[in-house]
Amino acid sequence: MLPLYLPAYLDVSQAQNPALSYGADGIVGLGFTSLSTIDALVNHTGASTGRSLLFNAFAANPSEPNYIAFALQRSSDPDADDVEGSFSIGEVEPEYSAVLNSTAVSTWPVNSPSRWNILLDAVLIGSKTIGVSSSVQGAPSGKAVVLLDSGTSYTYASEDVCTAIYGGVSGANFDSSLGQWIVPCDAEIDIALQIGGKVYPIHPLDLTPASLTDPSSCVGTFIPQPVAVGAGEFDWLIGDNVLRSMYSIYDFGDFDSAGNMGNPFVKLLSLVDPNQASAEFHQVRGGQPLTNITYNAANSTSASGSLASGGSTTVTLSNELADTLTKVGTYLPALLAIMALNALVILLLIAAAFVYMFRRRGKKVRARTNPGRMSPMPMNRTSSFGLPSDPSPAHTYEPVSMALTDDTFIPPSAAFTKESKMRPNSVA
Repeated sequence: MLPLYLPAYLDVSQAQNPALSYGADGIVGLGFTSLSTIDALVNHTGASTGRSLLFNAFAANPSEPNYIAFALQRSSDPDADDVEGSFSIGEVEPEYSAVLNSTAVSTWPVNSPSRWNILLDAVLIGSKTIGVSSSVQGAPSGKAVVLLDSGTSYTYASEDVCTAIYGGVSGANFDSSLGQWIVPCDAEIDIALQIGGKVYPIHPLDLTPASLTDPSSCVGTFIPQPVAVGAGEFDWLIGDNVLRSMYSIYDFGDFDSAGNMGNPFVKLLSLVDPNQASAEFHQVRGGQPLTNITYNAANSTSASGSLASGGSTTVTLSNELADTLTKVGTYLPALLAIMALNALVILLLIAAAFVYMFRRRGKKVRARTNPGRMSPMPMNRTSSFGLPSDPSPAHTYEPVSMALTDDTFIPPSAAFTKESKMRPNSVA
């Protein structure tokens, strides 16, 4: 036995919660403390005690994994009052130990989430695959952000998904006053959810339980309406009608050397064999069970948020990276075409520049045939030494006699002039 520090409690005089009507004295929170008002007040005081129950349990033995595990079971006898289930901290039920080897599904967002949100790949109804989408900012395309909530009985999903589940059932209709679908009790509905690339069948008894007001009719447990809490943080809220069909581990992340927790994740183990579930359904509701039930799983990438498990050869990518790679793959051909066109234009410009320079150089060479002999060239009145020239009229160069060779140059006047007679004249 490990000693645990007591958490801080909220002392209330009046409270309203369905759990209290069953004789409970209070509610123990099992979510992230980032949503806890009590934890925020404890942090504000700077106290080192009063942390949540789970935080104290994990801190008491940091070397052990920081997870909780749920099994929400049902009774096949509709008249039975007891419903078995299990809850554990840091360990799993031996019969469900295979969950430890299942692929971890990261939360959304991956870092510092405030709720147990994960990504849903698709809804599988018989042989049909129903695609999903998300209105959550930053969520990858083709996914829905769903909240796993063991404290909610039903699942709240989009209207089109609920219509796809119940709308095709003969005799089913939507009751707007109840906000639920009314379904014939003997109608079996076979659906599964695809999460992290894995298929999780839902027990048909959990899809159409008997109505509380009219036991002769059954109601749909997928409700086509949004929830008031967490607006914009998730698309669906998945409750016990789905969670009963799987054994769940909620891992808060392990402690590092500095005492900080890593990123949280979820592990799920399917508990439903669809053929056996069909037999159990018709044993209670009557009729003949179905056989050879299969689901057409959607093509799923690692953008579902799955994390690589130990020893696995599967390579998984983060959600953002997988979505980015998908977009790059879509636009890559266009990008390559633009790059090729730019390269071609640059090569043509370079070729044109070479041609232009070559032609210009050729013109200069051909034009250089004694250009100075064609006409006189005026000179200024300053000698090459910057001294005053002879005040006589400015002289000009005259063409050299054509009898001389091309290399002979004889100026018609002295090359150097100055008023003084001391400077020698040109020898030419």
